Amino acid sequence: MNGFVFDINSYLRLVPTDMLLICISTLLIVLIAKHFFWDKVTVYLNARSEVIQGDLDAAKAAKAEGAQYKQQYEEQLASVKAEAHALMETAKKNANEEKREILADARRSADLMKEKAAADIEREKVLARKQIKNEITEVAFLAAGKIVEKELDEATHKQYVKDFIEQAGEDTWQA
Repeated sequence: MNGFVFDINSYLRLVPTDMLLICISTLLIVLIAKHFFWDKVTVYLNARSEVIQGDLDAAKAAKAEGAQYKQQYEEQLASVKAEAHALMETAKKNANEEKREILADARRSADLMKEKAAADIEREKVLARKQIKNEITEVAFLAAGKIVEKELDEATHKQYVKDFIEQAGEDTWQA
């Protein structure tokens, strides 16, 4: 090699005067640092510790508040679901009630139509009976007039025919 020899013993030599000077210089540095900087470092570290503790407390409070909001949200959601269910039940009930009312109105209307139709039919029957009676009376009057050939007056013939029809009774003329 080029003549450079590395001697570990010379590199790791322990000299008591060097050790004493290093200890004294370290002690001086610590004393100077303690005198001028220690309070500032302690204040900074305490402030930093308080800030970190405040952040941790705020995080815990935020977490608790978040849990409270979540619980309120879940309660409101359950309340909204219950309201929606109640509204749907009310709507179903109202729809069923309206259905019943509409059906009842339709039944009443149909019953009224039936009654009106029955009354109209009965009125037409009565009119038809009267017309049939009048026509039979006229036919009988004409027939009697031809038979008797005016032996009786016309008013007497009509009276006889009407009496005959009345004596025959209503039941024989009903259809």
